Amino acid sequence: MYICYLDESGTDQVGSDTSHFVYLGLAIPAEAWKQKDRRVSEILAKYELQGAEIHAGWISRRFPEQEKIPGFEKLDHPHRHAAVMQNRREWLIKTAALGSKDKLDNLKKNLRKTEAYVHLTAGERTSLLRELADLIGGWRDVRLFCEACDKTCYSAAHPPEAPLYEAAFTQLVSRFQAFLHHKGLRDGNSLFGMLVHDNNETVARRLTETMRRFHKEGTLWRGIPQIVETPLFVDSRLTAMVQLADLCAYATRRFFENHETDLFDRIHPRFDRTGKRVVGIRHYRHRAKCSCRVCTEHK
Repeated sequence: MYICYLDESGTDQVGSDTSHFVYLGLAIPAEAWKQKDRRVSEILAKYELQGAEIHAGWISRRFPEQEKIPGFEKLDHPHRHAAVMQNRREWLIKTAALGSKDKLDNLKKNLRKTEAYVHLTAGERTSLLRELADLIGGWRDVRLFCEACDKTCYSAAHPPEAPLYEAAFTQLVSRFQAFLHHKGLRDGNSLFGMLVHDNNETVARRLTETMRRFHKEGTLWRGIPQIVETPLFVDSRLTAMVQLADLCAYATRRFFENHETDLFDRIHPRFDRTGKRVVGIRHYRHRAKCSCRVCTEHK
């Protein structure tokens, strides 16, 4: 049994602030879950992040308030946290004095999302993401499946043929089924899989209904006899493997949007392969040609 954890990076809305929408699945053997979860916990404990959610986009942000604290890097973790929180309280008071409730609410949300990481310097946060990416890259029994959609190739005159979220979900389900089928044939046994998804209320019902249809009719490319149930939707704050899927999706989107290779190169060996051909990831650009590394490897 393989458990495939799904998460996305960027928004699927064409014309929004991100040029790419990345939907990614991280599949692990069920019997290896405890060992892998333990290794993640060990790394988080090293950075004093026990129980914290690892969200790559928030971790990698610049924390300007840290730069205002003299000798921040020389402080121990409790004093760093206290100094940043004091700076943030003053920031909130100043923002509230301006009288903009929307701006204040947005600031509160952003500060809440990053509070768990404020005791870490920018360098330490980068090291954390690299260490987790290296961990994933070293798991030879793990497979990654990804659909990276370039939204700049669409316009009002040429919208996507189907909603990007559901089209990407179809691609991932099909690739996961293909992996289960081919690995089962190589191993000489029946191999099954299930999907675990970050709890997204806006898409949960749609994806559940889509998956029920796949169980009856198959996807556009194949039946899915080896995938059981509809996706299980979980709170990503409580599930380390969904958080690792988030990290992989973030690394992949940054690769396409900003040509950042540091994290992407660390996880790249885990994308599913058939021989030397990398089949686990596709860079979809509608009708536009592309000679990027992923398109070249995907052939």
